[in-house]
Amino acid sequence: MFTGLVETFGTITSIRNTGNGIVLSVKPLSEFEVRLGDSVAVNGVCLTVTHHNGDISFDVSPESLKSTNLGAMKVSDKINLERALRLSDRLGGHIVSGHVDGIGTIRQKKQAGEYTFYTFDCPDEILKYVVQKGSIAIDGISLTVVDVEHSSFSVAIIPHTLSATNLGDKGVGNRVNLEADIIGKYVEKLLGKKDTGPSLMGLLKEKGFVNE
Repeated sequence: MFTGLVETFGTITSIRNTGNGIVLSVKPLSEFEVRLGDSVAVNGVCLTVTHHNGDISFDVSPESLKSTNLGAMKVSDKINLERALRLSDRLGGHIVSGHVDGIGTIRQKKQAGEYTFYTFDCPDEILKYVVQKGSIAIDGISLTVVDVEHSSFSVAIIPHTLSATNLGDKGVGNRVNLEADIIGKYVEKLLGKKDTGPSLMGLLKEKGFVNE
């Protein structure tokens, strides 16, 4: 598990093809202590450290290449890095699994005072979990949703986030990894579950949380 609070970003130093997958090597911008077998969120994708000697290497499967933006990365591109959450850590962002749901595209980027507002086109199967003032992970960054439209959502980025992650280098048309808040997925499953006792939907209606 991760928090979506990116620790540092790195620069891709090499991409080596291995059949259908790749070995991705990254040089962290700052000190980033890892061991073989550690889990690291790389642009929000949970990957395992397979080699480290200054640079850190990860095996990336064909499925990850297909369903995330890692397949489009190039040498010298910047990439966000976060080590797995420890039980003693503060949960400063939100619960992020590192299992990317899909890819979004930056529709708009505009400055408003100190904030930079991004609007992302988002697939319907992900957008259904996105709610105003809720959380979403974008390239592994825990962000708060400002607004939701019929095919997009927007976020406001503070200067620190722009400087501490790779998001500041991205513009209109760039693709990003999206992971929706896991809480919405569990609620959806529970609401659709059939059992012999009172249904969750029935209980929610009875207590006035859901209208008929």
